[in-house]
Amino acid sequence: MSETIQLALISHTNNGKTTLARTLLGMDVGEVRDAAHVTALAESHTLQATEGGDRLVLWDTPGFGDSVRLMKRLGMSGNPIGWFLREVIDRYRDRPFWLSQQALRAARDDADIVLYLVNSAERPEDAGYLPSEMRILEWLGKPVLVLLNQMGPPRPAPEEAAEQLRWREHMRQYGAVRDVLPLDAFARCWVHEHVFYEALGQLVPDEKRQAHGRLLAAWEAQNAQRFHHSMAVIAQQLHDAVRDRQLVETAEKNMLGSALKLVGIGKGDDRKRQERAMNTLVARLNLGIGQATVSLLSLHRLDASAATTINARVSNNFVVRAPVEKGQAALLGAIVSGAATGLSADLAAGGLTLGTGALLGGVIGALTFAGAAWGFNAGTDRNTPSITLSDAFLRTLLVTNVLRYLAVAHFGRGRGNFVESEAPAFWQDEVEQAVALREAEVTALWRTLREQEEPDIAAATGLLAAITRQVLTRLYPATPIAG
Repeated sequence: MSETIQLALISHTNNGKTTLARTLLGMDVGEVRDAAHVTALAESHTLQATEGGDRLVLWDTPGFGDSVRLMKRLGMSGNPIGWFLREVIDRYRDRPFWLSQQALRAARDDADIVLYLVNSAERPEDAGYLPSEMRILEWLGKPVLVLLNQMGPPRPAPEEAAEQLRWREHMRQYGAVRDVLPLDAFARCWVHEHVFYEALGQLVPDEKRQAHGRLLAAWEAQNAQRFHHSMAVIAQQLHDAVRDRQLVETAEKNMLGSALKLVGIGKGDDRKRQERAMNTLVARLNLGIGQATVSLLSLHRLDASAATTINARVSNNFVVRAPVEKGQAALLGAIVSGAATGLSADLAAGGLTLGTGALLGGVIGALTFAGAAWGFNAGTDRNTPSITLSDAFLRTLLVTNVLRYLAVAHFGRGRGNFVESEAPAFWQDEVEQAVALREAEVTALWRTLREQEEPDIAAATGLLAAITRQVLTRLYPATPIAG
């Protein structure tokens, strides 16, 4: 037998309810503006469903405005005639207030659990609206799960845990509150949502426990599948980069002699031919990164036009740790993050519209050959000189691929586009440590991919998944990582 579990999302006005609803649903619903009483009507949305017909329904409600007046009005509920007359008058003279009353009655009558959203950026002791709003929630007579919103950019786990503990200790005085969880609408990860779904299981009525278990299993299966597909996307990009090879034009009969001039000693026309080969290789690399970013966004039901912004954030917070000078490191960082050109924007717009050679020529031209040598290998195949990406460069590319996934996975839909999330600098240290733990496997991966007769991304997908799980476990200790 299928069941419907209903959640009522409630908060002080302008605290981000609709934004959180968008993040959880993965689609733009309702209206979002930085103003009070933007949500005038309670709206229901299906958050999760099973093939058997179970549903988890989320009600987005009008926010509390004048909660003290509202509490007084609720006090009249013991006087049906007075209540009714007041309610009729409010309907025409103070519609937002009347809608708040209707939303509360709907929550009292239908909701199984109340989700109460607070602005985590303020001190709970300074939130003057809390006492009256808590009294209203007690009137509802439903278990309350407090959600911390607006926590700012992701921080190391101990800092976020301390903030959660501060709110948890403060909310302990209110009997209706059963737990306090972080669930930021702007920068949250699906790992947060797993904790949220588990917490719901402790609060649903006994007769709906089995339905909750089925809904949680459906949620886990969806996220495991999306995680695997995400790893496959970035593994494919890495695989293509490893196996890519660009022939160098030759003008001399002695091809072997030309190949020996590829790094550091080429001059004149030789240098120009080498630069053209590097430009072409990097152009394909950027194209692949752009396509991978767009695919990741699509998997997470996000706006593909955010690819440029995401790659720029990864680039801005990423440091190339290689024996090259500072200016070159910045350029190389832009290249491996996909932020060196506008290619991502072109992809999102439906095609490549700019000349890649012209764009990338400026980037590579700014590198000295000593710096470029760090990123490229020169070699010969059947006496034909060619350029490939070096192992050191590929390792850096692997790190940025994981960072790019983290940036997308932590994206909250916010106002519809990628405008508030971050790729914090401490993530790089976490990724570097996870890669270092598997250094031998990473080194062996390049050889395996180059020597494959038939292209196969299974090895790269498996290694990337293991590294990313390690990072997520570090970022969210004691939280199960699906996938």
